Amino acid sequence: MDENPMGRRTSMDRLGGTGGGTGVSPVLRPKHGQDARATRRNRRVGPWAVAWLLACALPAARAQGPIVLRDVTAPSGIAFRHTDGGSGRHYIVETIASGLATFDGDNDGLVDLYFLNGRPLRGTPAGVAPRNALYRNAGGFRFVDVTGKAGVGEAGYGLGVCAADYDNDGWLDLYVNNFGTNVLYRNRGDGTFADVTSAAGVARGHAVGAGANFLDFDGDGNLDLFAASYIGFTYENHVTTVVRGAAWYAGPRDFPRRPNHLFHNRGDGTFADVTAGSGIGAHRGAGMGTLCFDYDDDGDTDVFVCNDQALNFLFRNDGGGKFTEAALEAGVACNYAGEPVGSMGADCADYDHDGRLDFFMTDFQRQKPILYRNLGHGLFEDATMRAGAAVRSFPYVKWGCAFADFDNDGHPDLFIGCGHLGEDLDPSADRTSYMVAPIVLRNTGRGTFEDVSDAIGDAARIKLIARGVACEDLDNDGRIDVVVLNLRRPPTLLRNESVTANHWLQVRLRGVKTNRDGVGARVRVIAGSLAQLAEVHSGRGYQSHFGNRLHFGLGKHDRVDRIEVRWIGGGVDVFENLPADRLLTLTEGSSGRGDTPK
Repeated sequence: MDENPMGRRTSMDRLGGTGGGTGVSPVLRPKHGQDARATRRNRRVGPWAVAWLLACALPAARAQGPIVLRDVTAPSGIAFRHTDGGSGRHYIVETIASGLATFDGDNDGLVDLYFLNGRPLRGTPAGVAPRNALYRNAGGFRFVDVTGKAGVGEAGYGLGVCAADYDNDGWLDLYVNNFGTNVLYRNRGDGTFADVTSAAGVARGHAVGAGANFLDFDGDGNLDLFAASYIGFTYENHVTTVVRGAAWYAGPRDFPRRPNHLFHNRGDGTFADVTAGSGIGAHRGAGMGTLCFDYDDDGDTDVFVCNDQALNFLFRNDGGGKFTEAALEAGVACNYAGEPVGSMGADCADYDHDGRLDFFMTDFQRQKPILYRNLGHGLFEDATMRAGAAVRSFPYVKWGCAFADFDNDGHPDLFIGCGHLGEDLDPSADRTSYMVAPIVLRNTGRGTFEDVSDAIGDAARIKLIARGVACEDLDNDGRIDVVVLNLRRPPTLLRNESVTANHWLQVRLRGVKTNRDGVGARVRVIAGSLAQLAEVHSGRGYQSHFGNRLHFGLGKHDRVDRIEVRWIGGGVDVFENLPADRLLTLTEGSSGRGDTPK
């Protein structure tokens, strides 16, 4: 067993509707004739010249990859800077901050950004108080800070966040999972939010939070709330460890574990704490990222919790308000060697198009991330090495992650954000790094991924200290962009400038009998021989939220033959013969009336 710099003991892995632009420009590729001429020239010069020519050619070659992401942070107008409130005392809560949310808070058709922030911890000199920040999307990758007007800045020490319309009034609300009291912000619909935490009954007391999710676990049309817990840290039980003679962060095993919480929405603006009666409260872990999805395809929403240095939880929903912990029997409690890892964040997609939702999980340094392939019948296998999903990331601490089809070829790719814990550690001693460039794994469409991280444009040269990651189409051009919350740094905004001839479709759901935004609904899109599956989720990745609108790359298909929507509660709608390259709004119950999606 190897001791790592966070005091964690881990096994050394054996194997190191609005439409948008259609994006139909021809793909740019090097010409074989040009490559051959360059090779002949290289034969006539010395080795040093060959190396120089190759070094000069690399930046141009990188810019021509199938996935191109460009750093547009500087001109975006975003002035936010994250802080973990650290004072040099190495409080463990510093290591798990923070997530972010992307959501359309003002219903203008453009996705806004909400960044969580820390607060000064005990012993930190007081100055200008940090705050969370809400940025309104003004279009053209320009963002305006509306935090003050919106009233969502003073939410406490932010760790996790999710967004959803919990009261079905047509406006997305926010829930923030804190170190301290949690906060529920109700969207008034006029650009402002009201703190309704006390009235709603979801404060949860003083705790160390993690991921959070809205879900309708009983199918009654009202969104319930899941709030994960990390560990039972207080200033009084604070401890540190020693690494190479210096004080360093303790690990989660040095603190008591705490149960997660489940709140049932009564439908009148209040919630009942059903943690004990639901079975959720019977299990204590060290929760981080969370994901609520129907893993066993039985029509109700289950809950997966990434546990740090402990066996993960998979709470199987019986549809009637009771949950059974089933991670071990499902094969997702630990890694292939049967050992728990430092699980961080998770996202799901049907990456191999077999009609079942698989999921990907990030973890600590010198641990391979895990791609859990869904075998059906409630079982998963670790397909990481076979699929090539561990390429490049093994040495690093891995945080936010997302499935997203960046090149719209119909196959969901993977984005992974990495970064270490603190600048006062010498990461070279552990063959890792404090700041790490983005990792992008392109789905080949053959059940495997290829590392294209060095060929994603200027984003390949950006060093991140990533925590929360969100993937969203921020300019409505049909291409998925990326936002990264960086520890102790400004965020990073990456615009997708991939040039392909591929088509796309985005789907926004409108529930009538079910919850308004169709959270938990399953959508199947069929275009020719290409069949894709996705669900609407509230809360995902590393303690973050993104993706209210579902995105489907369509490859060369310029029309969709069929869309099937299975709503929570069992209703099914079918829409046929639909155009591509646009955002469609699909309303529950409208397929049988001949309504045209908008």
